[in-house]
Amino acid sequence: MMALFWQGALLLSLAAAISVYADMKLDCKPDFVMLVWTESRPQADPSLFRLGNCFPTSFTAREVVFSVDLNDCNFRRMVTGDQLIYTNDLTFVSSPDSHILPFTHPVVCTYERPKDWYPLIYDPVFNTYGQGDLVFHIGLMNEDFSGPAESTSFPLGSFIPIMASVEQRTHQPLLLLLEECVAAATPELQSESNLYPIITNTGCLVDSKTSRSKFEPRQKSSEIHLLLQAFRFALGKEVFIHCKLVAWDPIGLDNTKKACHYVKDHGWELLDNPAYSNICDCCDSSCKSRRTRSIEPGKLGIIQRAVLGPLTITDLNS
Repeated sequence: MMALFWQGALLLSLAAAISVYADMKLDCKPDFVMLVWTESRPQADPSLFRLGNCFPTSFTAREVVFSVDLNDCNFRRMVTGDQLIYTNDLTFVSSPDSHILPFTHPVVCTYERPKDWYPLIYDPVFNTYGQGDLVFHIGLMNEDFSGPAESTSFPLGSFIPIMASVEQRTHQPLLLLLEECVAAATPELQSESNLYPIITNTGCLVDSKTSRSKFEPRQKSSEIHLLLQAFRFALGKEVFIHCKLVAWDPIGLDNTKKACHYVKDHGWELLDNPAYSNICDCCDSSCKSRRTRSIEPGKLGIIQRAVLGPLTITDLNS
């Protein structure tokens, strides 16, 4: 407890010191951000400042300028009610011979959300989501998963190839799972939304019991490939697939962290190790862990919600 107290005191002292020796001016334009950081300490090398992953647009001995697009520099976007919020971090990375400690300063731009605005994450080809220092992707792919889909229209009964992934960066190896997926006719789920279940029960591809849908063998632990047979739902209309992505410890699989699909004349099969397919037995009932689902010390569990669409399922007979 005392250690935490002194650590908090140190952070407060550092923040106070930064406010004394520097000044930040932030101008949030509709499409870009202008940030000017004025530094009074001559030891601070202005070239070592970063806004997200962006280098300074220009700098002098005492002033650092960033003029950047909101779609660059790893800005994080969040919608809350009538507000559209972009957040990032201004960091000083320091150098080995510098007397100034590395530090981070928050950067926040808040806008009024346009009534007809829908976020770019609904782009049907490939979507990117930030979660801390992890980056999640989900997208429509071509037939052999070698590139993005060329069309967002799928005939009834054909396959919809979907790939989800997580960039591991400096983390330990991660296993990417699809915990839940449902189809809806709207980009945002509402209480009255009509839903088509695809993956439920924490990782059970329930659609595979009545169709040819299946998980494809993994190429990387950080990716998961799903072949989803185009279903009879909202035919001819826009369809959005809402999923919950989970980055998990590869050795931490149990009946609440898994990827299972149904194989005809065989039963439920675990994607990552068919020898342990017994953890999929609960897919026909309710998958609940006997132990707490909180993250154990030393294990990583990051959840990210994602939306894929719009796509269209067509009926050739209509």
